[in-house]
Amino acid sequence: MSTQQSREMSCPVVHHSPIPADEHRIPLHTPEFAADPHRYYREMRGRYGSLAPVELAPGVPATLVIAYRTAVRILNDPERFPADPRTWQQSVPSDCPVLPLLEWRPMASRCSGAEFTRYRQAITAGIDSVDLFSLRGVVEKRAVELINSFCADGRADLIRQYAFPLVFDVINHMLGCPPEIYDQVAAGTSALIDGGDAETGNRLLGEALMNLVTLKRAEPGRDIPSTLLRHPSGLDDIEASHHVSQIYGGGIEFQLNLIVNTLLLIVSDVRFGDNVLGGNLSSRDALDEVLFNDPPVANLLVTYPRQPIVIDDVWLPAHQPVVISMAACNNDPEVRSTELTGNRAHLAWGVGPHACPAQSLAYLIAECAIDQLLDVLPEIRIDLTDGVPAWRPGPFHRALTELPVTFPPAPPLAV
Repeated sequence: MSTQQSREMSCPVVHHSPIPADEHRIPLHTPEFAADPHRYYREMRGRYGSLAPVELAPGVPATLVIAYRTAVRILNDPERFPADPRTWQQSVPSDCPVLPLLEWRPMASRCSGAEFTRYRQAITAGIDSVDLFSLRGVVEKRAVELINSFCADGRADLIRQYAFPLVFDVINHMLGCPPEIYDQVAAGTSALIDGGDAETGNRLLGEALMNLVTLKRAEPGRDIPSTLLRHPSGLDDIEASHHVSQIYGGGIEFQLNLIVNTLLLIVSDVRFGDNVLGGNLSSRDALDEVLFNDPPVANLLVTYPRQPIVIDDVWLPAHQPVVISMAACNNDPEVRSTELTGNRAHLAWGVGPHACPAQSLAYLIAECAIDQLLDVLPEIRIDLTDGVPAWRPGPFHRALTELPVTFPPAPPLAV
């Protein structure tokens, strides 16, 4: 056993840390981490091995799993590593910046046991109810409308002018959201994303989602909320509204970053740019490379051990977050292959009982959005002022702040 392992094993569990109390924790919430997370992952691996001490926000400790096999082991053991955060959140200040994302809600991703099964069956049925053929038509139509709004300009920010409004509108379509509620959702989402008034944003969004659920209870349609409400699991309105909220929050963040990060790869990496446009590789190949190297949600799949437990010779304290780094695990030298084309063994979708049930939807929306854009504007080029992409700080996502591009102006397409 190494000296470091001996120190970790001798650390009393009451310290609530897998490492000695005076050991430095790597903050995942800083601009420095966002600018080059893979350097941090390499340094963590060299210093700590498979489990690294991190900080999700100032004063919020966690353990980051950076080894592929360890991650798979944990994600397939929900009995010892449940996703329920209720004990943990009792010790977290109410103004903790990561609490809104991690706190308990009545939905599968925050529950275990019978609760998990009930909610998982309902949300899976809701997602499976989406008609993929019709959805492709919706994505294509909205993509063309957005491309037409800037194609004659010769330049655009592909986040603000394309990917975000496209994803937002497509998700509203899947949820059957009418215009009057759509506007309230947009106002709440804007307040949250802009960061100006999170309290107002949460209130507007919560009210809008409850209004949507109430409407679907009275006037059901062919959409996800209606499927949730008529599912045999018997969700009440509050439970249904939380599931709709998860689709908005998780769906927009994941889908937006997946599209944008893949477009960045295609327009900045000659391996993909020329080959995707030339037909040698598909946008699906580019998507899978992003899901390996820069997954849109890089660190999440959080679990909370029921009791102190030793994993890889490291003590994990009870009820402290254990965060899976999909980005680091995908690049673990012990499992990493140099050939990624057609390889989909990454952890971006998760594994085990909590694996993402919306993979087909996400692939369809992203592929269609990327293909439509490149069909109309094949000579698109990245246009970064400093030559380096700017990444949004945060412990969980891998998200650009903007994606400015230039291209030869093109006439609008017929809609």
